Amino acid sequence: MVHNLAQIRVIYADTDAMGIVYHTNYIKWFEIGRSETFRQLGLLYSEVEKHGFNLPVTEVYCKYLLPAKYDQLLIVETIIDYISRVVIKFNYNIWDEHRKHQLTSGYTIHACTNAEGKVRRIPPLLLDLKAKYNIKGE
Repeated sequence: MVHNLAQIRVIYADTDAMGIVYHTNYIKWFEIGRSETFRQLGLLYSEVEKHGFNLPVTEVYCKYLLPAKYDQLLIVETIIDYISRVVIKFNYNIWDEHRKHQLTSGYTIHACTNAEGKVRRIPPLLLDLKAKYNIKGE
C-alpha cells in the first residue's frame, strides 16, 4: 500500500471571518497530498506531463468531520487506492497534528488524458508503480 503523510499549517488566508478553514482549501490540501505521494515514490507530476499525459480530476468527494482553524498544524494522509487502465484514485484523511482527531475524509479520481484532453491508458511510468508497490487495479 502506498501511504504518505504531509504536514500543512493553516495560514490566515485559508480561513473565513470566523477563523475556520474555508471548505475548498481541503481540496487544495488533497492536491498537496497527491504531489507529496508522487514525490515519495520518486515520480514528479511534471515527469508525467513530459511524457505527454495529464491526470485531471474527474471526481472529488470530501466529508467534513471537524473544523480546522488558523495556525493549526495538520497531517494530510494520502493513499493510492487503485490504478486502473485509464484512472487513478487517491483516498485522503486530514488529521490534527497528533492524528487523534480526523477532520476530513475524501477521495479524488483522475482520468489519464493526452495533451489534447483525450482519455488514454495509464502510461508505463504509473503502471510500473502499480506493480512495484502492489497497488490494486479496478
